[in-house]
Amino acid sequence: MVAEVAHLRTIEEVVPSNTGDKSRLATALRMAASTLRESESYLGAQVQRRRTKLGSPKAIIIMGAKLARLLYRMLKYGQECVGKSTPLYEEKYRQQQVRLLAKKAAEHGFTLVPSINPA
Repeated sequence: MVAEVAHLRTIEEVVPSNTGDKSRLATALRMAASTLRESESYLGAQVQRRRTKLGSPKAIIIMGAKLARLLYRMLKYGQECVGKSTPLYEEKYRQQQVRLLAKKAAEHGFTLVPSINPA
């Protein structure tokens, strides 16, 4: 199961059409993903962001697949899980959103000017 999940990339591939999954590993990964929303790690921040965009069931399935990929890399290549913090993830996400907003503004002929007092 882990090897099958390791190559999944899109939401359509991750979210199965049938919910009759009998794999104990998949169930355990979904359970782990559902507890991540209370975590103060970058994975917890990802769960919270995906829950707001996609809803809780899809976010749990997607994060279960992400955990499967992390587990696969740890087992196959011996990679260690690097504990990233939530503020680091949120700052990276904020910078990504600013870049996307600047790109959209440039498409419409506007430029973004940073404010003196950010709210």
